Amino acid sequence: MRKFAETADAVRGTTKKLEKVRLLGNYFAGLAIEEAVLAARFFSAEPFAKHDERTLGVGGALLSQAIAEAARKAGQNLRTVYQKHGDLGDVAEELLAGAAREGNLRLSEVSQLFARLAAERGQTEKAQLLKEAISKASPAAVKYIVKIITGDLRIGAKENLVEEAIARAFDRPIEAIRRANMLTGDIGETLELAAKNQLERARVRLFHPLGFMLAASVDNAEELFGEATLDRTFEIEEKYDGIRAQVHKDDTGRVQIFSRTLDEITEFPELLPAIRELPGRLILDGEILGWRDGRPLPFTELQKRLGRKHLDLFVQNDIPVRYVAFDLLFEDGTLLLDEPLLERKARLDRALAKAPAALGVGTRCRCRSVSEVRDAFAQALLAGHEGIVAKAGDSPYTPGRRGGHWFKWKEPFATLDVVVTAVEYGHGKRHGVLSDYTFAVRDGQGLRNIGKAYSGLTDREIAEYTELFKRQTVEDQGYRRTVEPTVVLEVAFNNIQKSLRHDSGYALRFPRIVRIRPDKSARDIDTLQTVEKLFTKQNDPNTGQI
Repeated sequence: MRKFAETADAVRGTTKKLEKVRLLGNYFAGLAIEEAVLAARFFSAEPFAKHDERTLGVGGALLSQAIAEAARKAGQNLRTVYQKHGDLGDVAEELLAGAAREGNLRLSEVSQLFARLAAERGQTEKAQLLKEAISKASPAAVKYIVKIITGDLRIGAKENLVEEAIARAFDRPIEAIRRANMLTGDIGETLELAAKNQLERARVRLFHPLGFMLAASVDNAEELFGEATLDRTFEIEEKYDGIRAQVHKDDTGRVQIFSRTLDEITEFPELLPAIRELPGRLILDGEILGWRDGRPLPFTELQKRLGRKHLDLFVQNDIPVRYVAFDLLFEDGTLLLDEPLLERKARLDRALAKAPAALGVGTRCRCRSVSEVRDAFAQALLAGHEGIVAKAGDSPYTPGRRGGHWFKWKEPFATLDVVVTAVEYGHGKRHGVLSDYTFAVRDGQGLRNIGKAYSGLTDREIAEYTELFKRQTVEDQGYRRTVEPTVVLEVAFNNIQKSLRHDSGYALRFPRIVRIRPDKSARDIDTLQTVEKLFTKQNDPNTGQI
C-alpha cells in the first residue's frame, strides 16, 4: 500500500492529465496482475467490482471515531481539522502523522479488510477491524484506505483516467478498454483482460447496470436543424417526468430494476410480475411513471413512493405506476448498443408486442422539419409531459455520454427570486469556500427556507461571495453559517414538492442558480403564496404542466 499511496500523492500533485496517466500506467505495469487488478479498483475508489453487491456499511461517524481513537484524540473537537481539509482521509493523515507508524499493508490485505467489513454486521466489530488496519498502516496508507471507503480519492483520477492508464500500461486501444469496462462492470477485470490481450472476450453481464445514454439540451426546434435548416430526420418521443430506469431480466424469472445512478430500485414490486412475462433475456431502457386514467401523474405524486421500506396496497392503488420502455440494449445474448436506433426500436416493438398493461412502449413520431417538431412539442405538453426528446434514427446507444444524436427540449416550469439564509463549505476543490446556499421566500414579515443549490455560479463569484458571507455571518456552526438575508438569487427548478425538510413545507426539485440579483433586496423576493400557487398549477391536468 505504500507504493499505492506514493503514486496517488504524485497523481494528486500534478494538474496535467497526461502525467497522471503516465504515473498510473507505470504503476500498473510494474505490478503482478492480481495486485494490479486490486489497484485499478482502488484507484477508481471502488472496494469491490461494480457488479459486486456487497457494501462496506461504514459511515462517516464510524470512520471518524476509529481515526480519533487511533490518534488518541477521542472526545476532542476535530472540527477545525476537518474544515481545513474537507476530507476524512486527509484528516486521518494529519492526525496520525505524529505517531511512529512505518507499517505497510499489501493491496491484498486491504482487499481482505474490505471483504471482512462487508461481512460484519455489527458496528463494534467493524470499528475493531478499522482500528487494527490503522495500527498496521502508515498515515499515508490510512489516508487512501479511508478515501476508498468514502468513495472518492480526490486526486483527479476518476475511472475514465484509470481506463486510459490501463490502455497505456498494456498498449491497448482506449475504446476497447472502455467498452470492456462498461460490459463487465469491473475495472479490475478489464485490466486483467487488457494484460492478457483478451479484451474481445468481455461480455455483457446481466444485472450489472450499463451507463445511461444522455441527451443534450436545446431551447427550440431550430437548434435541432441548425441555422441552415439541414435536411435531418428525428424520431420524436415524449419526455417523461418520472424515474429513468433500466430493466434487466433473465430467462429464470429474475428481474432487477436500476436507477440512473446505477442503484437498484425496489419500491415498485408490482412491475416485476409483468416484466417476467416478457420473452427471453432483456435489458430495457425506459421510465417509471405514476399513471392514472391514461395520463402520467406529477412527479410529486410518484415521489411519495420513493424510499419506502414497506409498501401497502393502499399506496400502490393510490399511486399506480407504469413502465414505459423506449430502448432495447440487449436481447437473448445479442448486445444491441451499436445497432442503429431504428433497428433497436423495431426489436423493442416485437419484444413488448404482447406485454401486460403495466408495461408499454414510448410513443414516437417522425419529424423532418422545424414546424413538425414544434407541433410534436405542443402535443407532448398537452398530453401532460414535460417536453420531447429528439433522436437521430441512425444513432447508436452510447452509455454515459451526451453526443450529437439525442436532444431534449423542455418547457421551463418557472423561476423564483429567493434570498440566501445559510451557506456551507463545499467539498473537494471547493472545501475552502462557501459554495452551498440555502435560500428562502417571504412569508409575511418572515422568511421560509425552500431549497438549497450549489450549481450555476462561477468559481470567481463563489470566492467573492464567500468573503461577503463571512462578514455577514450571524452564527458560525463550523461547516455551516447562518447569514444576514441580503443576497438575492434567481433560481430555476423542475417542479415543487411537499417537504418536511424546510420550514416552508415545500422544496424545489433540481434547483440551480440562474444568476445573482444585486438589483433586488429581500423585500423584492417571491412569497410563499406564489410557491403555493405554482404547486397547485403544476398538479392541475388542465394546465398542461407537470
